[in-house]
Amino acid sequence: MTQASETATRSASKSVAGKTVAVVGATGAVGAEMLRCLEASSIPTGTLKVFASERSAGKRFKFLGKEVEMQVLTDDAFDGVDVALFASEADISQKYVPIAVKAGAVAIDNSSAFRMDASVPLVVPEVNGNLITPKQRIYANPNCVAAIMVMALWPLHQAGKLKRVIASTYQSASGAGRPAMDELEEATRAYLKGESYLPKVLPHPYAFNLFSHNTTIGEDGYNGEEQKVVKELRKIMSLPELRVGVTCVRVPVLRAHSMAMTVEFADKVSVDAARTLLAKAPGVKVVDDRAKNHFPMPVESSGQNDVLVGRIREDISDPTGHSLALFISGDQLLKGAALNAVQIAEKLP
Repeated sequence: MTQASETATRSASKSVAGKTVAVVGATGAVGAEMLRCLEASSIPTGTLKVFASERSAGKRFKFLGKEVEMQVLTDDAFDGVDVALFASEADISQKYVPIAVKAGAVAIDNSSAFRMDASVPLVVPEVNGNLITPKQRIYANPNCVAAIMVMALWPLHQAGKLKRVIASTYQSASGAGRPAMDELEEATRAYLKGESYLPKVLPHPYAFNLFSHNTTIGEDGYNGEEQKVVKELRKIMSLPELRVGVTCVRVPVLRAHSMAMTVEFADKVSVDAARTLLAKAPGVKVVDDRAKNHFPMPVESSGQNDVLVGRIREDISDPTGHSLALFISGDQLLKGAALNAVQIAEKLP
């Protein structure tokens, strides 16, 4: 059988009497990736409902060989929906997730609206997929940094019991959506032409520059992104006392976030043991070639489902030998958002 015929057969099998799936915010950067991930997933999508802004209503596209029309979100939009994927802002999710659940759907929300709600699991399937149960109707998708970071931390925690994480992030434009990605491209073109460019989306010049993550700074000096990472790592891994220090920085990269981490364990984990554990971990790819100085890079993690992990070495500042340093890179739009949401949906009972 040819690849084309295999694809056609797979598409046809998914389209027969399958689930009714809704995607909210389908025209955004995350929403567009959700549709691609959904099409490639094992979810038997028989009917797809797609919701976007009024200016996108009526637009058509192909999904599993069938034509689908963009619709405007309304209070009765979720009638008959089995699974609702939200790639929307928190205010939209806060309003429509309860409506979707009341209509009988299971809601998987990518916004911050429900992440710290004690009644809502914050799920990364490779870490705490056991929280996906028949009775649960709402699931929260983590912050992109937390989702990517935990992919490397969790396998190591199984061996050494995490005590402390110190991290610096190198976050791409995709984390602020398509408008920020467009601004980076426009600002770069202007810079190379010697022209001035006034930022419209982000607070500082973006081309050939980096700056503290563009969220509000709290009284403690930490910005909103950093606060999310601390709280969400603890919740995902069920480690409420985990010590976390993080500095989040926006860098002029279009897509994929990278992170430098120093990790302290209760029990010693050797470099070789860490490399072996990470190589076996689902959703992780070890890129750690010291001879060629080849380690995780956003240019290589962009478009990849796996989180790349490398620069695995002892932390020479810790005389106890209980700390490791490593560097990771993962696609913010995929494992940091859309892919993780679809993976949750795939595991629904």
